Amino acid sequence: MGKLYLVPTPIGNLEDMTLRAIRVLQEADLILAEDTRTSGKLLQHFEITTPMHSHHMHNEHRTIENLITKLKGGDTLALISDAGTPAISDPGFLLTRAAVEHNIAVECLPGATAFVPALVNSGLPNDRFVFEGFLPVKKGRQTRLELLGQEGRTMVFYESPHKLIKTLTQFSEYFGGDRQVSVSRELTKMYEETVRGTLMEVLAHFTKTPPKGEFVVVVAGKK
Repeated sequence: MGKLYLVPTPIGNLEDMTLRAIRVLQEADLILAEDTRTSGKLLQHFEITTPMHSHHMHNEHRTIENLITKLKGGDTLALISDAGTPAISDPGFLLTRAAVEHNIAVECLPGATAFVPALVNSGLPNDRFVFEGFLPVKKGRQTRLELLGQEGRTMVFYESPHKLIKTLTQFSEYFGGDRQVSVSRELTKMYEETVRGTLMEVLAHFTKTPPKGEFVVVVAGKK
């Protein structure tokens, strides 16, 4: 039997790549990358010459059987996403589940992920929290927001720049405009920024200052 490694990669700052992650990627028989062009730049930077195959949300259902065969044959596979830890709002869960079902060893390295620094620096309670990732775009969105309106734990969401205003507006409607929120963007990058305040205050900020970059939204739970 081979082994499947889930390897976190930097969410922006290349200095966040761990020495162990570099070694595992160098020693693997094959690297599975969400976008081979994006990951190619990372591998080139760290002088990693391991072959790469594309593994993303559009092909992962079709490729899993072949990858399990490789793992059963003794290959070591390393799965990476474009940024952060695989399977956290990125491809990785399906292959991990299949490997576990076939009694293939799986190991996830510790490393970069966007929601942890956003949660910790929010100033909101982080002893208990719920990670929601991306909300449903259409179907089920309203139902989810209604349920989350009663959630007492701190809530963590991912959001894209072109949907941030809509999401903050809906949070104000369902949670109340005075609910505390912390919005972090471009974490670990040159223009990293965190805006804190009530939902109405932060909504006003991003209405005046058009959102740019990738966002993590941390919302206080219901008191």
